[in-house]
Amino acid sequence: MTNTSDQSDGWAGTVRGKPGVGQVAERARTTRMGDIEAFSGITGDHNPLHYDRALAESTVFGKLIVQGGVTSGLLNACVAEVLPGPGTVFLSCDWKFLKAVGVDETITARVEVLTVRDDKPVCTLKTAILNEAGDICLEGTAATFTVPLMR
Repeated sequence: MTNTSDQSDGWAGTVRGKPGVGQVAERARTTRMGDIEAFSGITGDHNPLHYDRALAESTVFGKLIVQGGVTSGLLNACVAEVLPGPGTVFLSCDWKFLKAVGVDETITARVEVLTVRDDKPVCTLKTAILNEAGDICLEGTAATFTVPLMR
């Protein structure tokens, strides 16, 4: 779906058009050991908390945990695929990691639009990652820019 708003609108050409303040989107995923391995392959993060189950279970976490980048990565997918949508990238993030996410846990990324600029496709979002019990694992805010993708 292509936005058909007036060309003077800073959101002209964005795929989903200008979102509204208060709009909410969610995206869920179950973490897997393969996520840890893929993230380690990209970043070189081989922290034993992600690989050594016995060690991880003896720590304050009590379980094997995924990297914070795996946890926050679900927010990347939520903003790029759902809200604001295709062409969206982060300009800044202010996140607090409150609870570790384990392997084989289902987590849900949630974004809520707090502000939207009219003159350019920039939003401020309230962001969170929740586990299946509803506990907040990550929370904060992010600023996004949505690139017009007209062809």
